Amino acid sequence: MFGIRMANLLLPAVMLACAATASAQVKVAIINLQKAVLDTAEIQKAQKELETKFKPRQDKAEALQKELQTIQGQLQTMAGKLTPQAEQELNVQGQRKQRELQRLTDDLQADVDRDRQDILSRSAQRMNDIVKKLSEGKGLDVVVDVTNAVYFKPALEITAEATAEYNKAYPAK
Repeated sequence: MFGIRMANLLLPAVMLACAATASAQVKVAIINLQKAVLDTAEIQKAQKELETKFKPRQDKAEALQKELQTIQGQLQTMAGKLTPQAEQELNVQGQRKQRELQRLTDDLQADVDRDRQDILSRSAQRMNDIVKKLSEGKGLDVVVDVTNAVYFKPALEITAEATAEYNKAYPAK
């Protein structure tokens, strides 16, 4: 019986507390999380490092592409002038170059994607931590990514602030 009376008293108190919370002003901010991450000094530096790291392989792919175009050009301009054996030789050479180019570009793309994903995953987690700290510091209740917002006032956006805080916490080395 005592438990029922306590529940009868507790329920209105909980409902009153919920009503007070519901009527309180909810503080919301908007962030373009992708832009915030991509604009960090760390990501800018990593992008340049990736370009430098993979440039020799990219250059090799471009050279192979030019060789392949040269072979194709020879086959077109020399059509009917080449012996069947010479034409066959150029075709085989072109097929080899095509396979080599395909393997090289597939491997290059896979390596670039893997490295980029590693960098972005780490940075995204760090940015989430920064946004959480920033939100707590500003007393925000909700932070919504711009991709989920139909409309917002520009004053609510914290993208640049988040990027600046990230750059302070994780300076590019």
